[in-house]
Amino acid sequence: MTEYIDLKTPLNDSTIEKLKAGDKVRISGVLYTARDAAHKRLIEMIESGKDLPFDVKGQLLYYVGPTPAKPGQVIGSAGPTTSYRMDTYTPTLIKMGLKGTIGKGGRSNEVLEAMKRYKAVYFAAVGGAAALIAKTIKRVEIIAFEDLGTEAIRKMEVESFPAIVVNDTKGGDLYNIGREKYKMPY
Repeated sequence: MTEYIDLKTPLNDSTIEKLKAGDKVRISGVLYTARDAAHKRLIEMIESGKDLPFDVKGQLLYYVGPTPAKPGQVIGSAGPTTSYRMDTYTPTLIKMGLKGTIGKGGRSNEVLEAMKRYKAVYFAAVGGAAALIAKTIKRVEIIAFEDLGTEAIRKMEVESFPAIVVNDTKGGDLYNIGREKYKMPY
């Protein structure tokens, strides 16, 4: 049986520093959603001195554009979006206290360096399990940029949301570990 580390948001430095690349986690609490267009607006707000629609300190951002909810559901499928599309914006948010992001795919060196310097982690969610992930989402509320539709910022309450630590605060990288494990000896 797989061992999971249970996390409750918001997160702090001591919790984040204990996580290692490859750890499997179940997240409960609040996640915020944001994709490219929302990230661009957040950075524009920061640059113009405006308050953000939520305090990023200790929070996790899930890169997702959920589908509409079917009757009786709080949300439709909610699989992760490719993370590198947010890499231009992510270091600024991490510097402001964001403790982690959830998506799929690798991250840029700038994001990895920001995670080490300011203590944040990157989690992967399984894209093929979008419908199952949606079952861990208990409540959803649009809190900003409703005009962006599926890319609006949402506050989601989750219970036992499954993810894997890809990048930790010490530079551990699950993708590199995996490649090394299966590298041919010649």
